[in-house]
Amino acid sequence: MESAVLAGTFAVISLMIGGVVVREAPDSMFYIQPVNGTNMSAVVDEVARDARRVQVAMVFTTLTGAIQIVLGLLRFGFVAIYLSEPLVRGFTTAAAVHVVISQLKYLLGVKTQRYSGLLSVIYSLQAVFSRIAETNIPTLLLGLSCCVFLYVIKDLNERFKKKLPIPIPGEIMVVIVSTGVSYGMALSKEYQVDVVGKIPTGLLAPALPDFSLTPKLITDAFAVAIVGYSMGISLAKIFALKHKYSVDGNQELLAHGLCNFISSFFHTFVVTCSMSRSMVQESTGGKTQIAGLLASLVVLLVVVAIGFVFEPLPQTALAAIIMVNLLGMFKQFRDVPHLWRTSKIELSIWLAAFVSSVLLGLDLGLLVSIAFGILTVIYRTQNPHSSILGHVPDTALYRSVEEYEEAAQSQGIKVFHFNSSIYFANSDRYISSLKEQTGVNPEHIQSLRKAQKKKSRTSNENHTLVVCADAQRGVSHELLPNNHSAEKQQRRQENGAAGRPGAPGAPDTDSEEAVFIQTFCSEVHSIVLDWNCTGFIDSMGAKAIKQVVKEYAAVDVQVVVAGCDGSVLDELERLQFFTEMKRSMFFPSVHDAVLHCQRVNPHASPPDVETRV
Repeated sequence: MESAVLAGTFAVISLMIGGVVVREAPDSMFYIQPVNGTNMSAVVDEVARDARRVQVAMVFTTLTGAIQIVLGLLRFGFVAIYLSEPLVRGFTTAAAVHVVISQLKYLLGVKTQRYSGLLSVIYSLQAVFSRIAETNIPTLLLGLSCCVFLYVIKDLNERFKKKLPIPIPGEIMVVIVSTGVSYGMALSKEYQVDVVGKIPTGLLAPALPDFSLTPKLITDAFAVAIVGYSMGISLAKIFALKHKYSVDGNQELLAHGLCNFISSFFHTFVVTCSMSRSMVQESTGGKTQIAGLLASLVVLLVVVAIGFVFEPLPQTALAAIIMVNLLGMFKQFRDVPHLWRTSKIELSIWLAAFVSSVLLGLDLGLLVSIAFGILTVIYRTQNPHSSILGHVPDTALYRSVEEYEEAAQSQGIKVFHFNSSIYFANSDRYISSLKEQTGVNPEHIQSLRKAQKKKSRTSNENHTLVVCADAQRGVSHELLPNNHSAEKQQRRQENGAAGRPGAPGAPDTDSEEAVFIQTFCSEVHSIVLDWNCTGFIDSMGAKAIKQVVKEYAAVDVQVVVAGCDGSVLDELERLQFFTEMKRSMFFPSVHDAVLHCQRVNPHASPPDVETRV
């Protein structure tokens, strides 16, 4: 498997760790009185302070690695499935914003406080611009020169990548030239240009962390473990899509955990994917693990032997390298107009991930964006598309009558399709959509019937009074026999358009309800529920279906179900659905259900097709 992601430091993770370290080992713990006098103010014992902070960072890294290993063994990598592509791209774009803003002070050569957490981006920008007048001009000119040079080199590499045997190593050239210029012109002493400074040579001997700090660090370690993994898997997914390979979330989690846990015994702190290094490697053509191995060997060589060579390296040059290589991440802003045209919901996920991660920090921003993504899924299942299906001539297929001109409804039969499972959040929506789409509202039909019966009783009472009065006057009446069978047949067929008062052609007379009943009298006798898209059903969904079946049965409309999956049938069995409902109402396909309804009601027009296997 290819991998373009390099492990290393990440600006936001470093800020989170720095906040914890300063909290647990503040300067106030290491004030000492000078030996040569009592009138002088106390000074900070920097050696003891730094040693303590290293101990805190070691314990923090050990805990973070252990948490990631445990989560990997528990298969927690499944959380990666909730990191949709819009979420990942919005999240990584926000991470790039954090990194670029953290490099502004190095590009300008100003001293500012480090911020992390809520609104850290706003505070960092405010701090930089409040000191903009203190900008070190040589630092700014050198940084801008490096930016322009790197941008030109990258443009040339992109334009002539098919003709160049290897990409032009612009980053290496910037490091070598800027280090030489800084050393030759003494930029640090003469122009106060910030440089890398002293680089310790060699590796420290392994040591055991001070686990007594565990209770104070465990919560922060868990947050860093999740954010570090999320950052790594997000960047890995971006490169996986670009270079067409797969990523195993659990494998990535275990890899990060082992790297942090083992290295913590050698005085290191938490590492995740290094966005800047990964972008540099990918832009220079490195795509495999061999590139990562070579980069690691170079870093080892610098640490062990030649670190002193890079001590004059200006920090503004490093900032330029990081910022230019992150331009590729900012190209993801092009997703916004594309998603606006294709999917408004995915656009909302992208924007929610970006805005929350920028303003709230990557840890809280990640939680907010994942929660928002899950809410969009709930919204989609709560408000799915529903339609009435019609029969496609000469086939056994049924398609939406709104989308397919050739799809025709069978007389007296409505086929209702609901593009979601049925559960507590959308069961009411299912019933309302069913009544709206089919045009058959049992409650309205029942109310019309009651109103008609009430009028009939009133009419009969008035007629009786008239007959009695006429009898007293000696007037005779010939009474016609009641046709009870005809009345029963009429009641059997009442359905359909009853829910649509005010339909065209409806007369405005005292017998309006009777005319309505006559209008829908022979329209719909059967409703087929298409459950081909129903993946599951819960107890509230099952109760809603039972209730609506009973309501339609009360107005002589039979309801059958088609295309129900075996797992859904098993759920209905566990929910005791069949204690009140019959299994015979379930059919393997919509066409089978329609044929059954036509056999039960022979007056319906049969489809002009034979069932095909």
